[in-house]
Amino acid sequence: IEWSLVFPFLLSITAGVHSEVKLQQSGDELERTGDSVKMSYKASGYTFTDYAMHWVKQKPGQDLEWIGAIIPLIDIIDYNQKFKGKATVTADKSSNTAYMELSRLTSEDSAAYYCSRHSVLTTSCQKLKEQQPSMGLR
Repeated sequence: IEWSLVFPFLLSITAGVHSEVKLQQSGDELERTGDSVKMSYKASGYTFTDYAMHWVKQKPGQDLEWIGAIIPLIDIIDYNQKFKGKATVTADKSSNTAYMELSRLTSEDSAAYYCSRHSVLTTSCQKLKEQQPSMGLR
């Protein structure tokens, strides 16, 4: 059985930031059950390590579901318990790219996946997890 995964990405941009923030994303994916897929978010126009990168999932008609986050500056990663063993979040500081890999795909994984940056002024992933990721384009 083949099914598609759609990976739109949204980036939150803080009011008052005047640099041109750009992202380069991996495209829509069509994968088979049991396969893995790796999504990427390449950032430019801001200091990549100044932000935590959050990944969320949204199935049609449902709320956003937080998957996990990484703070590239100090390599701290935290996951929603539900996605431990399913999702792997990484970052490559040398290329300003955040990644999320989903393994052992099933029909339950068919959804839209979003990446959002969040200021790392908050010092722990627990505090970051308690806040809703900021989503939206300006």
